[in-house]
Amino acid sequence: MSGARRTVLVTGASGGIGAAIVTAFLRQGADVAAHYHRADMQPLLAAWREVRPEGAESRGRVRAWPADLTQPQAPGELVAAAEAEFGPIDVLVNNAGAAWQGLLTEMTTAEWDSLFALNARAPFLCAQAVIPAMTRRGRGWIINISSVWGMVGASCEAAYAATKGALIALTKSLAKELGPAGIRVNCVAPGVIDTAMNAGLDEAARAALREETPLGVWGRPEDAAAAVVFLASPGAGFITGQVLSPNGGFVI
Repeated sequence: MSGARRTVLVTGASGGIGAAIVTAFLRQGADVAAHYHRADMQPLLAAWREVRPEGAESRGRVRAWPADLTQPQAPGELVAAAEAEFGPIDVLVNNAGAAWQGLLTEMTTAEWDSLFALNARAPFLCAQAVIPAMTRRGRGWIINISSVWGMVGASCEAAYAATKGALIALTKSLAKELGPAGIRVNCVAPGVIDTAMNAGLDEAARAALREETPLGVWGRPEDAAAAVVFLASPGAGFITGQVLSPNGGFVI
């Protein structure tokens, strides 16, 4: 929202999509709480602090907090720290996530539980922590980052797809639950995005994915970030419970 200072919490901000989301909100002059786990955030923080707002009255602030969101207490502590620094969270972006590839028969129970703890339980706990203040103020935006695999499933990524499908169901359910409080809950489900998560693919796999995408290219982190910023904008004021999928036509 150009010209208005908002507080935004972005989980998983050290990755390609997360970093692009932080940058996009800083360009609006928002204060951004950027979560990370193990990454070296100093280069990103240095770059973010140079971001010039677009149409905002003053430059937004940014600070990074480390947390292992697979620990049950961590999401609440992260939200509390961000609110102590910047005030109540206006926009929560549940972006932190991990992938797992392989046959389901080769996956251990511990690996399944760990993936769900980060990809599905952490967003639930982060949302649970921000909802009371949003409800009191009668406004708020919760945006969950899913995946096209959460929409259509994926061979050898069944567990990952299941976590992302759970996020879509959570989005739709919370939109119904929180709509009367003025809180909009939506989901962004990117297609193939050129990030570190896909860096391990060989050229044959990369070419196949490009060929399956009607636009013939991979998406950029900024494409996903633009969808997030749109869903938190006045232009999306009548949109809730929806899945916006920037995927180049990969899933139609």
